[in-house]
Amino acid sequence: YPQLFAAGMLSGVFTTVIMAPGERIKCLLQIQAATGETKYTGSLDCAKQLYRESGIRGVYKGTVLTLMRDVPASGMYFMTYEWLKNILTPQGKSVSDLSVPRILFAGGLAGIFNWAVAIPPDVLKSRFQTAPAGKYPNGFRDVLRELIREEGVASLYKGFTAVMIRAFPANAACFLGFEVAMKFLNWVAPGL
Repeated sequence: YPQLFAAGMLSGVFTTVIMAPGERIKCLLQIQAATGETKYTGSLDCAKQLYRESGIRGVYKGTVLTLMRDVPASGMYFMTYEWLKNILTPQGKSVSDLSVPRILFAGGLAGIFNWAVAIPPDVLKSRFQTAPAGKYPNGFRDVLRELIREEGVASLYKGFTAVMIRAFPANAACFLGFEVAMKFLNWVAPGL
């Protein structure tokens, strides 16, 4: 399980390179929609304006916080999924023969474990990524101090219920898709 956790964490590093700009753009567009103020006409326009204003650093603002979210959460995600599959496998049966309901259950719970770890850094990341330039000169430390001072420790779990309601079915479906794809690929190219 430590190897699965480490492999999952490493996957979080690689996904962050791709995810960080998308997360920044998504957060800015969500804030824009909530305020009713239109600065960006869409994702591409947002990316262009960010790049024009601050270069690549503007597009990748919040990368450290995305790493702080995705690295431990991805480790937890993959380790928990494999651990639950092993627990749910009946005595004398193979993990590869696990039933669909058990795969769905393991995948859904893995998603919940993932987000239980990811929510606090995700809240900090979103706050940091949507802040005006220069508001948090010391990065996430300033965001954390301000959030706890003004809203308390519970503010690190904003959106918990909504995230958990979505986490179970989304990740159950994700892992079911993964398992079906693996069975298909092993059938098409056995031993590869």
